[in-house]
Amino acid sequence: MIIKPMIRSNICINSHPKGCAAVVRKQIAYVQDRFGSPARAAGIPRLVLVIGCSTGYGLASRIVAAFGYRAATVGISLEKPASATKPGTPGWYNNLTFDTEAVQGGLVSKTLDGDAFSDQLKAAAVTAVRETAAAAGIPPKVDLIIYSLASPVRADPLDGVLYRSVIKPIGQPYSGKTIDMMTGKIKLVSAAPATEEEIAHTIKVMGGEDWERWINALDTVLSPAFRTVAYTYLGPELSWPIYKNGTIGRAKEDLERAGRAINKRFSQAAWVSVNKAVVTRASVVIPIIPFYISCLFKVMKEQGLHEGCIEQIVRLYQDRLYSGEALEDPRKVPVDEECRIRIDDWEMREDVQQQTLARMETITEETLFTASDVAGFKHDFLEAHGFDVSGIDYEADTDHY
Repeated sequence: MIIKPMIRSNICINSHPKGCAAVVRKQIAYVQDRFGSPARAAGIPRLVLVIGCSTGYGLASRIVAAFGYRAATVGISLEKPASATKPGTPGWYNNLTFDTEAVQGGLVSKTLDGDAFSDQLKAAAVTAVRETAAAAGIPPKVDLIIYSLASPVRADPLDGVLYRSVIKPIGQPYSGKTIDMMTGKIKLVSAAPATEEEIAHTIKVMGGEDWERWINALDTVLSPAFRTVAYTYLGPELSWPIYKNGTIGRAKEDLERAGRAINKRFSQAAWVSVNKAVVTRASVVIPIIPFYISCLFKVMKEQGLHEGCIEQIVRLYQDRLYSGEALEDPRKVPVDEECRIRIDDWEMREDVQQQTLARMETITEETLFTASDVAGFKHDFLEAHGFDVSGIDYEADTDHY
């Protein structure tokens, strides 16, 4: 079939398999170029588990572990394969490409498709870790666990209740500018405040409870010096009413609570990493975020500071988790006053923020495409689904398998 992007209300509901594969291979090439031929060293991860491995920061984390450090990897995600009439999800093709490239590169990998919140998949992951370690000829002990789930729903394995997260402010309504990236229109959008039940549900889905359950489930296959990282975002103060101080922020506070709880049990083993703003399915529909990201990207690109997921995660591994003294002593991992890893440091630089906010105050629809990087925002959105990728013939008949 000939596959073109199908976009409804800033949400892309299909993907292009060849485009997705090309993006994964491009990220792998970037990592190989940055690392060259890595030598095995004490403390560098040999076996890595990525929970939420199929897109975004999770996919980048798996690529860096495998193609940067030559680690054996186990990936967990929930994706949909193609049907007779519709392509699979982007993550489905990303996983297929990763596993294919891993085999060709002499690496060991295993990908499990299923509900990461379930006890059944956690048990399957333990088995997969042992099988992957045996295939790689290494001890069946996980050195690094990346927790990067981005599901909007969670079925609690204890009571079977299905919880749904919401992106809403708390206490009072919120209004902010957003952009339609397909038309370039700027409009004001509003969100009603969340109910107490919605807050509780969002914490259940996006908080730290499941991260803790994963660490408990993996107890028998944890390396004595294992490390685990979960991802979060803070953003500028202007976004806090809908983000940091909203339902997502409450959930992320619980994520940090979980990190502290893991560290009480294992000394220093867990970190929450605050990452840079990137284009995701969620960011497209959050009020103010598309407008902010478009202006931010313009400023950071002009200053030579812009990064996507793969560049961010290379810095996380090389300059934080496994850098210098931190390679041997986890207490030496650079953190902020709240003990968080900050990979958003370039985004939050004072000069970057000042210039970004100044653009947001003066941009009109007439100047949007010149004063901001809405075109780059649109490209990243389409690329995440395998579209707008250089070298792909989108007029060609494509096997969507």
